[in-house]
This record gives sequence, C-alpha cells and structure tokens, in this order.
Amino acid sequence: MKIPSASSRDLNVGIVGFGARAALHEEVHRPGRGSRVSAVCDLSEAARVAAQQQFPDALVTESLDSMLASGVDAVMVITPDDTHAAIAIRVLEAGVAVFLEKPLAITIEDADAILTTARRTGSRLYIGHNMRHMPVIGLMRKLIREGRIGEVKAIWCRHFVGHGGDYYFKDWHAERSRTTGLLLQKGAHDIDVIHWLAGAYTDRVSAMGSLSVYGDIEDRRDRSGERLGDWFSLDNYPPTSMTGLNPVIDVEDISMMHMHLTTGVLASYEQCHFTPDYWRNYTIIGTEGRIENLGDTSGSTVALWNRRHQGSADPDETFVVPSVAESGHDGADALLIAEFLHFVREGGATQTSPVAAREAVVAGIAATESLRTDGGARRIPPLDPDLVAYFERGQVEGTSSR
Repeated sequence: MKIPSASSRDLNVGIVGFGARAALHEEVHRPGRGSRVSAVCDLSEAARVAAQQQFPDALVTESLDSMLASGVDAVMVITPDDTHAAIAIRVLEAGVAVFLEKPLAITIEDADAILTTARRTGSRLYIGHNMRHMPVIGLMRKLIREGRIGEVKAIWCRHFVGHGGDYYFKDWHAERSRTTGLLLQKGAHDIDVIHWLAGAYTDRVSAMGSLSVYGDIEDRRDRSGERLGDWFSLDNYPPTSMTGLNPVIDVEDISMMHMHLTTGVLASYEQCHFTPDYWRNYTIIGTEGRIENLGDTSGSTVALWNRRHQGSADPDETFVVPSVAESGHDGADALLIAEFLHFVREGGATQTSPVAAREAVVAGIAATESLRTDGGARRIPPLDPDLVAYFERGQVEGTSSR
C-alpha cells in the first residue's frame, strides 16, 4: 500500500456515511496542512446534497467503487453498524487504509473477518474508539499506571444516557437487526475502556436488561431522510413524553453486565437510556485505594481515596481533568483523527487497537445473548493468536513494532 510521506501532498480521505459522526470531517479537511476530504459516499440524496455543499470540490457519489477509483489514500467508514463489515472489507481489499467507527461489527464472525482481511491484505485498519483519547480516561489510566491505588481488582461503570430517547430510539439504533443491541452499540466504548484501564480482556460475562420505557410509547414515525438535528432537543423530557419513535423498537433501554477478566479483575457496566443527566461514572478499586471521576469533561475532577476513613469522606486527593483540545468529545476527536492520519502515513502502534475493539464487541455480544436468555455466564471465544500478534506489532510483519 503506497502512502504519501509526511513531507509530500495532502492525504486524500474519503468519507462513507455523511451522518451525525461525519462532523469528524472538521478534523480531517485541512487542505495544505496534511489532509483533505476528497470524496464522500452516501446512499441518501439529502446527505449527498449536504456533502456537496460542504465540500464543493470533492467527489460526491452513492458508489463506493467510484470513491475507491478516485485515488483516495484512506477511507473513513462511519455508516450504520450493520454495514461496517461489508464496507470495511471492500476498502481493505482495495488496498486502502480504513478508519472504522466503533463498534467494529455487530457479529463475532464479521469482527473476525475484518481483522483477517486487514492481515491478509496488509491494508491498515484503525478503529474509532475515541474514548481512549478522552482526558478523563487518560487521567485515570495515568493514576493507575503510577500505582496510586495499588493493583486494580475491580472496575464499575455507570452510564447515564440522558439523550437516549433522541439518540437511540428514533432511528436504526432501536433495531436489533441493525445493532444487535445497545449493550454492544453504545457499550462498546465503555467495555473497551474497562479493558484498557484493567490491562486485560473479558473471558466470562453475564447480563440482565429490559425494554422498560420506550417500548410502551405508541407514537412512532418513519424518519427515513431525516437526520439527528431534525428531532433532537433537550426539551424532549421526561422520556414518557417522547414522540416519533422508530417504528421498530426491540433493543433494551436499560442493561447491566458483569465481567470476569483474564487477570481475575471483576467489572460491571450499567447503562440506562432514560436518565435526566448524561455522563459516565467510573470507580476503580485497587489494593491500596480507589479513584472515581466526578464528571467526565474538562474541569471535572477525579477523586482518590488512599487512607482509611469512618464512613463517607472527602477525597484524600483530587485531580482536575485537563483541557486538551477544542473539538468533539472533550478534545478526543481531534486526537483520534490526528493519530489516524499519522497511522495512515507511518503505520505502527496506535493508542486504539483492532484487537481491543474486537474484544469489546465480543463481550457486548455475549452479554446481550445472556440478558436475552437466562442471564447465565457466557464464555468469550478467543481470537486467533496470529492475528493478535500481528496487530500488537502495529500491523507489520516481523517481531517488533515500528
């Protein structure tokens, strides 16, 4: 795969799927500064019109073949989840580097097929797990790696998805056939973070969940042709007042999963889509203390307790979450895209990981199977060790990373 060197022309980047996450183009389209959006592909006429207005000099098409023939150096796949595998595999087969939005796929077979194709073709694969670049996560990981709480033994994550009704129950996200379930679609982020903070992957999982609120709302509407901005509003509350939900809703709006990791760490993840607030709370407990984030944006704090107390107590130390960059997800999107573009040019190890993305997907799928049956434990099928080694080397042959 021939990639322009760091000192040569801008990278030509194609975007497949000009929806809500297409806002990432703001970090990509910087003509004369390293990269530009040269092509956009979308099946929606409205999306193509919006893309042409945004990028008048770009190729805008409904044909992936036309995009690939245009000479793109990399393609960002930010389409609905059920299309990830087919599109990513076609781009990888064409010898073009891929940015694939999370989750990697919605089935284990598709996830493994994507990794296998990347290995066989040598085309570079990057997964958009932007939370690994969020300042609050970076701060907590730094404290863990410094040994401030000893050896990690437990991680709890509570995810309050206050925008759940607007974000996930008015379009394709509400359908199992498109997502498998929100424990995978939305939870892939947090499962990956839990694995990253713990330094290990899940080997056994169980879960419970239900469709507790949105399934009872009868006001439904086909929103084909509409985009998130057409219906999203903070005034859409309480959840029972929602209108115009997706005609099909068969995913859970509240889920809880328990994980056993390969190192013996125990973890839990709780996700609720009808809370009034929208943020994540992580608690990490070690042999010498615990940390907990109080807010998840810049200026929030991470609290640390490392002395014995009688009952509830103020933290022994607090750390302010730093401000990193002015971009989406508290600066994470800018860091994510910068790493991806560097990876396209240079290859090598990255902070995100195709293997980790696969492990998050498989844990989410196994948990979803558990909650929809008897709630019993499910084993996680292992990935081919050869694939693990290849991606851990930074997607290069040989014995060491670049």
